[in-house]
Amino acid sequence: MEAEIALASRRIYSGKILNLRVDRVALPGGGEAVREVVEFHGGVGLVALDDVGRVLLIRQYRYAIGGDLLELPAGKLEPDEPPEACAARELQEETGYRAAHIEPLCHFYSTPGGTDEVLHIFLATGLTPGAQRLESDERIQVIPTAWNDALAMVERGEICDGKSIIGLLMLQTRLAGFRK
Repeated sequence: MEAEIALASRRIYSGKILNLRVDRVALPGGGEAVREVVEFHGGVGLVALDDVGRVLLIRQYRYAIGGDLLELPAGKLEPDEPPEACAARELQEETGYRAAHIEPLCHFYSTPGGTDEVLHIFLATGLTPGAQRLESDERIQVIPTAWNDALAMVERGEICDGKSIIGLLMLQTRLAGFRK
């Protein structure tokens, strides 16, 4: 497909974790359109498995939806931070655990219709417990959950966060032998 060409761009908002711009673009084949783009540094999520086969889920309040979510540990990339380094940092900060092994599972665009955000999902194993290092505004409860229970929670809609669903199902396909 042919690309749209930016004709003009206007920054609407610059914030701590995201920016918003409005672009006027030329469409392939003629015409123009307006594109609103949320710029985001991206982030990571981790399927962290302990030695007895439990996945570390976290429960935290999410202001944007007005309630608690069960999620994989996750966080935002700092500028120029390698995703694997971010994954190790976020795992320790949010759960207290360190991982002996961190390997990529997948990466994906969270909402390509309006943001450039890429999320990187990792598998973390060889876990060693420690103390959480939460930021002052974070309240996170770590919930070690049996693997099959976590998958059932996805199926029942109890885990409804996109990155968590993708991470859990990507690992399930690997464990089932669909991808090595």
